[in-house]
Amino acid sequence: MKQDMILILDLGSGENPRLAREIRAMGVYTEIHPHDISAGELAALPNVKGIILNGGPNRVVDGVEIDASEAVYTSGLPIWAVDHKGSAPLAAEGAEREKAIRDFVFGTCQAEANWNMDNFIADQVELIRRQVGDKKVLLALSGGVDSSVVAALLIRAIGDQLTCVHVNHGLLRKGEPEQVVRVFREEMGANLIYVDAVDRFLDKLAGVSDPERKRKIIGAEFIRVFEEEARKLEGISFLGQGTIYPDIIESGTKTVKAVKSHHNVGGLPEDLKFELVEPLKMLFKDEVRACGKALGLPDSMVYRQPFPGPGLGVRCLGAITRDRLEAVRESDAILREEFDKNGLAGKVWQYFTAIPDLKSVGVREGRRADEWCVIIRAVNTVDAMTATVEDVPFPLLQHITGRITREVKGVNRVLFDLTPKPTGTIEWE
Repeated sequence: MKQDMILILDLGSGENPRLAREIRAMGVYTEIHPHDISAGELAALPNVKGIILNGGPNRVVDGVEIDASEAVYTSGLPIWAVDHKGSAPLAAEGAEREKAIRDFVFGTCQAEANWNMDNFIADQVELIRRQVGDKKVLLALSGGVDSSVVAALLIRAIGDQLTCVHVNHGLLRKGEPEQVVRVFREEMGANLIYVDAVDRFLDKLAGVSDPERKRKIIGAEFIRVFEEEARKLEGISFLGQGTIYPDIIESGTKTVKAVKSHHNVGGLPEDLKFELVEPLKMLFKDEVRACGKALGLPDSMVYRQPFPGPGLGVRCLGAITRDRLEAVRESDAILREEFDKNGLAGKVWQYFTAIPDLKSVGVREGRRADEWCVIIRAVNTVDAMTATVEDVPFPLLQHITGRITREVKGVNRVLFDLTPKPTGTIEWE
């Protein structure tokens, strides 16, 4: 079933993602496109019921005020010109704003509220089958939310035409590699190649303390491992990627500067010559999670916490050692278990442990013990640009401290990070 669409044209507003999410929350599909969309590009979009010209402070580009193309004005579609200078209905908040949007979407455009995850999945299955045909797709499956949902969607669409590669670099959280194998190979029947590259990665990282060097080594080595596995396979024509809508938006538009560039596999050699399959590229993060739920993925995978690409490599602060890396993994598992048991797992945006390359004197079994300290970080944020510290109950912190110092080898202290962002950052490296 093809959903009705409201098209948002970017004329310099920073409100585009918010407006798109508000309309999707009403059950109507939206996409954001450049202001100068051509007649051909407009005609290629299915079921467009109306267009919002979303103006804002970046409307002047190189000294010239931009406007929509003539193709938009001659399309015959309902058009709503909006700016955010204080005079337009969308400058308001609450029910005065929601009514304005509803009046245009459902009144003027006569759009139907037929945007839902079942329809999205059905459409994407059809599109994937049409794009891939009888050829094969390769996917780097990290176990993160985006790659896991892409894998489940591709399995639904093309079954054993998909090959997943899971690279265990030794920097994942406790139980995550095993969960990937169990869910995708054993429960979903995927063609899954599991690569144990732990020694390879940790040998490369030995003695490296600079955070940026660690990141580059981890990223480059992942590419090498993935490339080696890809070259062993025959008949691969497509590369699946977990690109999502914020990745595209944050990479910049003609009127908005890039927040950051995004690469999912990143820098794969050009001679691999894969065509991309990106079925989630028009979904926001909460919609990706909803898609994963609809596809039957477990909550522990769908609601997996944000996790840095270098994994525990940036939470084992300074030069990574195997004993300290294991201590990070075990202390993090205890923290997650206790937050889950005490109702904080769904309340706190991100929580983890980190261990600096620093020992302090302590007492263990009546003797002096020079051991590591564990830092607990628990923060809440809306956009990751700023963050506040969760007020974790003190008795719970005492209980967690007791467990970590008893159960994690080589640790004699537990510290709680009280620093918001700014001046701190969410991660330590």
